[in-house]
Amino acid sequence: MSFFEIWGIGALIIWAYVTVAWIISVYLKNASIVDVGWGMGFVVLAWAYYALADDGFAGRKLLITALVTIWGGRLSLHILVRNWGQGEDYRYQQFRQDYGPDRYWWFSYFQVFLLQGALIVIISAPLLAAHTFGSPDKLTVLDGLGALVWLIGFIFEAGGDWQLMQFKRNPANQGQVLDHGLWAWTRHPNYFGDAAQWWGFWLIALGTGWGGLTIFAPALMTYLLVFVSGVAMLERAMRQKPKYEEYMRRTSAFFPRPPKT
Repeated sequence: MSFFEIWGIGALIIWAYVTVAWIISVYLKNASIVDVGWGMGFVVLAWAYYALADDGFAGRKLLITALVTIWGGRLSLHILVRNWGQGEDYRYQQFRQDYGPDRYWWFSYFQVFLLQGALIVIISAPLLAAHTFGSPDKLTVLDGLGALVWLIGFIFEAGGDWQLMQFKRNPANQGQVLDHGLWAWTRHPNYFGDAAQWWGFWLIALGTGWGGLTIFAPALMTYLLVFVSGVAMLERAMRQKPKYEEYMRRTSAFFPRPPKT
């Protein structure tokens, strides 16, 4: 099958995936489960691409599928553990109030679940490119570089999440700002790490066919993380904390660098 045929089948798979998630959210009255399903949606697609793409080089297919599975599986598990017992996220509570609880149950299908499903399909393009094109039929420097960039990103994302979880578990840190470890190098190591991993996926796709044309996918992911659902949204809330303005002056917002004294 061609790239676009497999992409179309992937879109149908994700439509079914987010529809099931939406039905569960209506039953639970909690749209936050869409966040848990974000990473696993890419895992589902990566394995679907692995099964459907016959022409790709097996070593590259296995490499990118394994990396996506580690990234998406860890992210979904982390969000599940973090959100367990916390109720619906404040963003979705606000949407529920704005649109009215009597109609938000169906409106959320379009505003939240189908939108996220569309983003998953679009951003998955480098994964499909790496699966589809069989040339070169060996692992190359770009595959190694992509895996290295992915590893750096994974350390920042998983390490940043772990450090933040440990920080919040200590009652003495209530109202304080996490400004050490990876958080001394960037105010959002988890978001930077997430973006870096997607640039790693793209580098793996870059050496295959016209996989370089899928650069829109990591660019879109980075844009969302910086300007939409990640850095920008969190910074608006965090500015209210004491000492955060000082933290902002000495610490990079996104790209890691040594902290200013």
